[in-house]
Amino acid sequence: MIYKNPVIGGFNPDPSICKAGEDYYLVTSTFEYFPGIPIYHSRDLVNWEHIANAVTRRSQLPLETTSSSAGIWAPTIRYYNGRYYITATFGDSGNFIISATDPRGEWSDAVWTDMDGIDPSILFDSRKMYYCANDCGSRGGLYDTEGISVAEMDPETGKVKGEINRVWEGTGGGWIEAPHIYHIGEWYYILAAEGGTGVRHTEVCGRSRSVWGPYESCPYNPILTNRNDTTKQANCCGHADLIEDSYGSWWLVHLGTRPYVGGKTPLGRETFLTPVEWIDGWPLAKGKKAFIENEINAKQNKAGIKEYDFRSADWEPEWLSVRGRREGCISRGAGKLILRPSEDKMNDAEGVPSFIALRQPDIECVFETELDFSPKENGDEAGMAAYLTPFNNYRICKRRENGRNYIIVKRRIDDIIQEDYRAEVGDGRLIFRMVSSDGKYEFLYSLNGSEYKKAAVVTAKYLTTDVADRCLTGTVIGVYAESDNEAAAEAAVYSFRSRIIQIHTE
Repeated sequence: MIYKNPVIGGFNPDPSICKAGEDYYLVTSTFEYFPGIPIYHSRDLVNWEHIANAVTRRSQLPLETTSSSAGIWAPTIRYYNGRYYITATFGDSGNFIISATDPRGEWSDAVWTDMDGIDPSILFDSRKMYYCANDCGSRGGLYDTEGISVAEMDPETGKVKGEINRVWEGTGGGWIEAPHIYHIGEWYYILAAEGGTGVRHTEVCGRSRSVWGPYESCPYNPILTNRNDTTKQANCCGHADLIEDSYGSWWLVHLGTRPYVGGKTPLGRETFLTPVEWIDGWPLAKGKKAFIENEINAKQNKAGIKEYDFRSADWEPEWLSVRGRREGCISRGAGKLILRPSEDKMNDAEGVPSFIALRQPDIECVFETELDFSPKENGDEAGMAAYLTPFNNYRICKRRENGRNYIIVKRRIDDIIQEDYRAEVGDGRLIFRMVSSDGKYEFLYSLNGSEYKKAAVVTAKYLTTDVADRCLTGTVIGVYAESDNEAAAEAAVYSFRSRIIQIHTE
């Protein structure tokens, strides 16, 4: 059967995967967003459910002062002896390990490792844990040149046992990162990304008879890249993790992008699945590149409508906030979500605004929310936002100015705030709708739930990650409230839903 990439759409970069029995678990980077490190579950590698998040408490990692595209990146997940382990880099603080017996449950507080570098990974082998990372990384590293180092480590304390040894310097493609080591048969294989996480991105491979090397480079390197793919269906492919399924077939999960606006995308880097073929004892992506369509022994389900009525006080795991979730500003239950402005705003580079959102799931989709908001003072504002960074976000909102209420569409583009629509409006409920299609975002609103007025149609260009100073995240869409006043009006959200327009499965 045919499946289509990405298998996890929207902002889901740097995937890593492990297998426990018949269950697959996959994690991706979240950078400045909270909760951190989503955990996805699958039984067939193509249908994934977001079941939990690994970083759910401030005591694990403080994110309040994290800048855009900093924070938590490049997690690795592994399963060993009844326990799940995740390691990742946290900005300039270094590398950490968290663990859990149930990936759906609470994860431990962070254990900080003795070993610096970025994009760390774990190998459990012969009752030992080996730790590897780019050794020219987050806090200066060990070397002036790029390479991968390995050390034996205690997973419970993060303490290195013995020496830290450089084992491989890759193929010279530059920006070597995201290393993983596997013990398969008589060989230890090392995979790493090179070329930077852009259109030159590649995945390369080496192997050795010992975990300590020396590693010889695969004669077919790169084993995965779309840098010369003239079809331009998938770009930036790399940062891969290797997995064997229950039928003896091998696969790579890796990041990739789908070009949208002039070869760029507002979705960020997404999670792709690519079949592996073994040639002369080397694992190569089939065709040595990623394709939108591949074959697998499973049926890929169609994406559907996601609707939220806020009857429960508990959050579904897919909801995201920027740098945390301030207590008292966002709450839900009894059929509504209450937003109270915090001291921080959407355009602030630090702090925790009153904003709750979902990842934009696909290129063409619709978001809609029903909002009840009666501003009291000038500067009170609430609405829907498409958010990439504090300096790149689009909004449709109700705002009070000069004693009157207005529907406003505005865009923040670097240091410019562009207003695209303004119309006076009264109090009461209204519906905001945002449509992503044809390289544009369309903003509409309704005062009665049946007739919609088109407010503005704007280009998606300024929410694409390359334009936004090579942003490493992706667009999220949600609801917010902010104000210039301490005693600001609160907003009540009664529904929120998303729907993919162009389903990319047959």
